[in-house]
Amino acid sequence: MDRRQQRTREAIFRAFSTLLAEKRYEHITVQEIIDAANVGRSTFYAHFETKDALLRAMCTDIFTHVISEEPLRETTHDFSHGAYGLPERLAHILYHIRDRRQDLAGILSGSSGDLFMRYFREYLAGLFAQYLPKHDPVPQDFLLDQLAGGFAGAIRWWMRTGIRDTPEQVASYFLAAVTPPDAPGTAAEPI
Repeated sequence: MDRRQQRTREAIFRAFSTLLAEKRYEHITVQEIIDAANVGRSTFYAHFETKDALLRAMCTDIFTHVISEEPLRETTHDFSHGAYGLPERLAHILYHIRDRRQDLAGILSGSSGDLFMRYFREYLAGLFAQYLPKHDPVPQDFLLDQLAGGFAGAIRWWMRTGIRDTPEQVASYFLAAVTPPDAPGTAAEPI
């Protein structure tokens, strides 16, 4: 994507975010996004087939570099050095959720919340699949669904409580909740 296309895409994201702060997702029209971004209809559709595709792109934007093996230093957080395992990746996601909380509050409060969470859970399942050992007799797709749903629920709890805990704390709460307790004579294994 060249710089002009990137600027256009960013303008559409900003316009969409601004509109989400003012009204519910289901009441926002593509025409309003186009007007706020100051782009043409064909330009919008060259980037996004539908408003739902724009919503999915926002979710993808949260995950794109989180899943990267070499994360970059960012304004509000830095995971570019040191360990970058599951706890750090979950905290990284939470930083992006916190940074975009106004956009997400508008998305999650309306009918778009279910759609966004479905996209979000798909990404989470892919992330957890990288760390999940085989658990017989529980099917792996069942475990991935439970982990993704549980972390999505942790995010909703965090937003509902005013994002008062740090991303690292919430990631540790979640991991403590899904890690089996020590059984007599065995060590607990994470996820």
